[in-house]
Formats: sequence, C-alpha cells, structure tokens
Amino acid sequence: MRRPALIIAAIACLMTPPARADAPTCGGTFVNPITDICWSCLFPISLGAVPIWPSSRPDTANPPSPICTCPIPLPPFVRIGLSIGYWEPVRLMDVTKKPYCFANLGGTRIDVGLSIGAKSSGQSDNEDDVGSWHVHYYMYPLIYWLELLTDFGCMQTADFDLLYLTEIDPLWNNDELTFLLNPEAVVFANPIAQAACAADCVAASAHLPVDQLFWCAGCHGSMYPMNGNIAAEYGHVQGASLAAERFLYKLHRQGTGWQHSGSGHVCQNWPNPMIKKSEYRLQLVNPVPNVAGRWACPTLGASNVLYEIGKTIPVIGEDYGFLVWQKENCCVF
Repeated sequence: MRRPALIIAAIACLMTPPARADAPTCGGTFVNPITDICWSCLFPISLGAVPIWPSSRPDTANPPSPICTCPIPLPPFVRIGLSIGYWEPVRLMDVTKKPYCFANLGGTRIDVGLSIGAKSSGQSDNEDDVGSWHVHYYMYPLIYWLELLTDFGCMQTADFDLLYLTEIDPLWNNDELTFLLNPEAVVFANPIAQAACAADCVAASAHLPVDQLFWCAGCHGSMYPMNGNIAAEYGHVQGASLAAERFLYKLHRQGTGWQHSGSGHVCQNWPNPMIKKSEYRLQLVNPVPNVAGRWACPTLGASNVLYEIGKTIPVIGEDYGFLVWQKENCCVF
C-alpha cells in the first residue's frame, strides 16, 4: 500500500493548537479505508453496454460498443482500446456548521484567529430549520492508494491534499455575491419550477436523478443559491447533503468540475459548467459510516429518510463527512 500524504496531514492537524475553549465541539474520526468504505459502490463495471460485474445499484448509460478509438499525436494517429465503465471514489468532503472543523481529520478544529468564515450573528450551530454550512474538499483517489487496480490508466492518481475551504471563499454563505455565479436562479425562483423538483426526487430515489432538471437537488431542495445557506432544513443529514450537492455544482460552474461519463468522455474528460448529477454518488462516512445496503451511496437528491436514522450523534456527531464516488467511462489500451 502506498503511504500518501494523508499521514503527514493527520500529524500536522494533531499538532495544531486547540481551538478556543468556548467553541462548539467538532466531531469526527479519521476515515478507515477498509471498514468505512462501501466497496460495493464500485460496481457495476461495464465493458461497453454490457455489465461484466453487475450490481443492483443504478448506473449511467455506457457507450454501446466495447471497442473504442482515441486520437493520438503520432502515427498511426489512433489507438484502439476497450470501453470500460466503473465508479471510483475520488474526493472526500467535510460538511459542517462550525468554521474550520475538519470532521474527516479526527474532528480537529483549527482556530485561525480570524472572523472570516464565521456565520452571521444570531445564528447558532444547532438551529434545525436554518443551516449555514461550510465544506472542505480533499483529494482522495482511494483505488490508486490501495493499488486495487494496477496498470489501469483511467483511475485518478494523486496524493492526499486539501483542495478547497469555503471559509475563505467570499461567494460562499453570501447570497448576493453567489448571484454572480448563478444569475439564472431568478428564472427558477417560482412555484412551477420548484414543483418539478418533486419528479427529480422520485427519479433520484428510484434510479437516477434527472440531469435536465439541473436546478433541482431532488428530495433535498433547490440547487440555488450555490452556497451553504439552507433556508429550510428538515434534518441535519438532509441539510448537509444539500450543501454538499450545491458545492459540487459550484465547482462545475467555476470551471473546476469535470464530466467523466458518457460516450464523448471516453478518451478525455472536459470541464462542464452544468453538473451531470447522475454521475455522482455520496457515501456518508462521518460521524457514522454508511457502508451496506441499497442506500450506502445514494445518488444526488435521493431521499435520505431510509438511511439517516442513527447517523447523527447529538453534540459530538453533528459534523458530516462524505466520500464522493464519480462514474468513469474511459478507453483502456
């Protein structure tokens, strides 16, 4: 097994001076790459349109042909390979109401001594009907680290790294500034557009979300605004899930979210400003890992009613971690 920078990051966090004594408790544990991961979420694995390792979990459409060709810069200017489709754990997310609380790094909270990232006055960490969430986004190519697939050119390869903190993003938790990213939100701020999200809720829970309803986060609410301000929470898991889904959409809108599935992405991935919701799965890994059953890694917008029971621990377990699974279609030479 490789020893990625995860160990170094963990040691650095543990050596960080503790947060203020009056700060709310930051809960969380380090993710165990063996016992805390739903490895059945890797499936199905497909060759063309045929599943060579079937699964009961919903899957996106794969290229119809098992043979693929990709252009190369040198003669013969084309390479022939096999069209493979599979799901890969690629990123890790903290989703918390407490600024600088790193749930997936053992519940470490860092006091940076700045007011940036703090919530507006009067809003507590434990309000049930209103949420103001922060997200931390980590590089987490687990298959590469564990060497589960060798000589497989499609999988992502990198060390553990902290890629994004919303606390230092002025467009996060500020609806006015967020409007710069999603001006089209005014078009969907009406009862008719929001009523369509009921269909997305049903589709995401039964199979896959409807990608054409890009303004909907299924059963969790609206994708707009693209920030952590949740106007109506009916549970902590729902609020955290919606914040995570909005954050993924925000990455796409900013040009840092790439589409990895579909016939046009077999040879190369491309940035996509409109998120393809169906190519993502979110597995809860903190505070209580969700590792078994049909709902271990639900699609974006799927109802959390059937798996959220027991996934929140009062006071010490209200900070969440999600493992991001993304569908990969690629040409293996």
